[in-house]
Amino acid sequence: MGELIIKFTLSERSIKIFNNEKIEYNLPYLWVRDNCPCNECRIKETQEKRFILSSVPPDLKPHEVNISHGIINVSWPDKHKTVIQLKDIELLRTPRKPKKILWTNNFTPEYFDWDGFLNNDEIAINAISEFISKGAICIKNSPTLSNSLEMLSTRLGPIREVLFERIHNVSIDTHVYNIAHTSLEVPPHNDFASYSWPPSVQALHMLANECEGGESMIVDGYSVLNDLQNDNPNLFKILCSFPVPFREFDEENETYTKEPIVRLNSQNKITGFRFSNQLMQMIDPIEDTLDLFYMAYHELCNRINSKKYKSKFRLESGHILLVHGHRVLHGRCEFQPDGKRHLQDAYYEMDNVENNLVLYKNRIGD
Repeated sequence: MGELIIKFTLSERSIKIFNNEKIEYNLPYLWVRDNCPCNECRIKETQEKRFILSSVPPDLKPHEVNISHGIINVSWPDKHKTVIQLKDIELLRTPRKPKKILWTNNFTPEYFDWDGFLNNDEIAINAISEFISKGAICIKNSPTLSNSLEMLSTRLGPIREVLFERIHNVSIDTHVYNIAHTSLEVPPHNDFASYSWPPSVQALHMLANECEGGESMIVDGYSVLNDLQNDNPNLFKILCSFPVPFREFDEENETYTKEPIVRLNSQNKITGFRFSNQLMQMIDPIEDTLDLFYMAYHELCNRINSKKYKSKFRLESGHILLVHGHRVLHGRCEFQPDGKRHLQDAYYEMDNVENNLVLYKNRIGD
């Protein structure tokens, strides 16, 4: 990179570095000073920032700047020196997470072996990368013992506890507080839309499945929303801003929130999808744009429940379906309660899963 830099200029507030006569980097002086990597400005042992930006004036300008061999050398009026390598700036453009790949009804989750996932870092890297990219994988040959999901914490991070049990039993023989505890079809949804921050990872562990029917279904919410945004941006926009109430409760617990169905980040990229027909509550009709919201919600429901986006497959005993709870909706077809069907689920957080991927890659030198 250093050999390709033709020149740099100093403006009133920044260093402009050129590559083939085009601005490659426009580095504000405050940015350069704030990111000084020296041991005075950083804690060597932890790489945490020690320098406080307000210790320099807002109109800070360098005393001298030199760029050669891919290294930026800056001298400041207080005689402090900052040395930044261009390759370190280039690394900022490297994605930290696997690229999201959207899918529709032709998708089948990739299967990974339980023992390999837990005991082999390379298999775990492949599985977690696939999970982050697609939002869903399956783990096979898992124990059919109750509470086996505790063991996934070594790969997924600690279990995210919610009010309705640490590890939740889904069976028509257990305490009934939602539709999952019946034999009825469960439409696509994500769990705990009634939390201000719903669990972002869910593991559904099939301990026994001897019933006819009951195929699992998943929907890539990001794929649905991406198509909706392209086809009708106005309807998509209202889903990003209109507050929707969600509630889940029983005799001992109460969860409630009021949030938009779609969450965007600072780059207007979709980072969250909150959808549960079961938990959505009556909306106060005094809300502005209620009619427009219902037009958007109707179109969204139509897409989610169409064949185009639904992937269906059967979870057998010993299978675990892992879904990104802020992206992938899950559901179940109706089944005949003519045999044993027992599923357990637990929740984790995607931040921990993504962090573990970095750790495993570092461990094997990838």
